[in-house]
Amino acid sequence: MKPAAIVHLDADAFFVSVELALRPELRGKKVAVGGRSRGIISSASYEARAAGVYTPMPTQRALRACPDLILLPHEGDYAGVSRRMFDLCEEVTPLVQRNSIDEGYLDLGPCGLADDAAVEARTRQLQRRIWDVLQIPVSMGIAANRLVAQVASKLRKPRGFVVVPRGGEAAFMAPLDIGVLPGIGQKTQERLANRGVHRIGDVVDRGEAELASLFGRDWREWLARCRGEDDRPVNPERGEAKSYSQQETFGEDIRDVAAIEAIAKGMVDSLLPKVRADGKRVRTLTLLVRYPDFTQESVGRSLPEASDLETAFYALIPKLVKQAWTQRRPLRLISIKVSGVEDGARQLDIFGETDERRRRLAGYLDRLNAAGGANVLHGHQLEAPGAGRRRGIGSPRRP
Repeated sequence: MKPAAIVHLDADAFFVSVELALRPELRGKKVAVGGRSRGIISSASYEARAAGVYTPMPTQRALRACPDLILLPHEGDYAGVSRRMFDLCEEVTPLVQRNSIDEGYLDLGPCGLADDAAVEARTRQLQRRIWDVLQIPVSMGIAANRLVAQVASKLRKPRGFVVVPRGGEAAFMAPLDIGVLPGIGQKTQERLANRGVHRIGDVVDRGEAELASLFGRDWREWLARCRGEDDRPVNPERGEAKSYSQQETFGEDIRDVAAIEAIAKGMVDSLLPKVRADGKRVRTLTLLVRYPDFTQESVGRSLPEASDLETAFYALIPKLVKQAWTQRRPLRLISIKVSGVEDGARQLDIFGETDERRRRLAGYLDRLNAAGGANVLHGHQLEAPGAGRRRGIGSPRRP
């Protein structure tokens, strides 16, 4: 029998861990990463979680729940650390699937490992190497398939290490709470609990008619998951971006229309160079506004032809602001997303010559800004009325 050779890697409290690698003296303390006055908690240490801090939690509420919380700003190179972490994985096997900045799969099948003990030894070696090189703790789950490996990696965090031997998937899954199964949210878990389904094994014991009433027409798929069955391969192909987005939480609530429109245009100015760098065009612009009570509204509009130029989207912004900002109350946050990603830089023929000149100019600006950082600004990137900010509005924000 082949060894179980699928590994799920899940970095522990990734954003906090990156910051603690820069400040090791704070290890073991109640630490969180987030905006100080207006933001939310994006990551919390396990000590902070034990004190009632979770994500996403408004920062002010977190500080009330844990007065001695050490709050850190986003300063670490998260994307760079993630890239180096997965590069270390690729030194072990070429089959590495990067699911997100802090989570992914490895298939050790091509490594010629003879048995489960050899797979476990190689995976523990990788876990130690990630810590030695990056000072990032990770949890690992090993199983014969992706689903079971993912569940296993999350059971004993932080620094968890769980091995499920091939053939033991159903027995491993049966006693676990139904909520650990990917795709089961809190409301679904509550609904299933009302029907007497608390553990994964409770699903396996039900008849077909009851399963259909619990899960609808997808009941066979859910039954297979509960048995620990999954035939998805580890896919090392890195997916292309499906959208590009940016958001800004204001130091003080703002309600100045000109400022809001200027900030939105500045975000477009930050996103479109990334679109061009990827050799893509985008069609749809979506604006989201959030009020101080965290209610929010969003609306999107599409161009007749996808574009990679900022100017193509500027005209949409006043219309989107008017449509999305229906309550006209002060805003605490706005977000811009461009989507409808397409290949190439083709434009409508009638505008082809003008757009090509604009594209060459945009390329020069991209190179200047990449070399020196926000050296060239658009007019609307100067201080916007009522925005209360001294930096370029389009300055990129850390993730």
